[in-house]
Amino acid sequence: MRAKPHALALVALLAVSGCAGNVGGQPQAGDTRFVAGDGKVTVFPAADRKAAPVVEGTTLDGARASVAAHKGKVVVLNFWASWCGPCRAEAPVLKDIYAKTKASGVEFIGIDFKDRQADALAFERTEQPGYPSIFDQPGKVALSFQGTVPPAAIPSTLIIDEQGRVAARALGAVKYNDLLKAVTQVRDE
Repeated sequence: MRAKPHALALVALLAVSGCAGNVGGQPQAGDTRFVAGDGKVTVFPAADRKAAPVVEGTTLDGARASVAAHKGKVVVLNFWASWCGPCRAEAPVLKDIYAKTKASGVEFIGIDFKDRQADALAFERTEQPGYPSIFDQPGKVALSFQGTVPPAAIPSTLIIDEQGRVAARALGAVKYNDLLKAVTQVRDE
């Protein structure tokens, strides 16, 4: 009989937590499918860089975007979702660095995954990043980087060099100075 109140409390807790935004496969607290990171940017030596997989898709606004369209330029890829707190926190950093580096030939592409399109569009209206985001709800683009980025790591940022190779990686929300330094280093190579 004593276990019954505890069981009812557990059921109530699960019901409440299930209403706390677990929409469209979004993770809940304790969900081990998602990997946290510290945001540290790791720049790979040029000799150790691997070619980036093909990255292309339909953007949130229905256009097409691809890394190949920016051949010969440095491209920053940012994997995000509207429900991700660290993604929201780093959005102004990405927007600022994009604005600061686009004139020197650096492009940014967001990869929105594990998200609802309406929520992602609302996020973009609020943040106004200035660059396109591919809507990749099932996470196929992230999976194509398996071995470089854990498919469940969000947010994650990759820098693709002018030769189309993965030049740098950050798992977790990036810090302004760290990302700007890495983008500038890869651009100036």
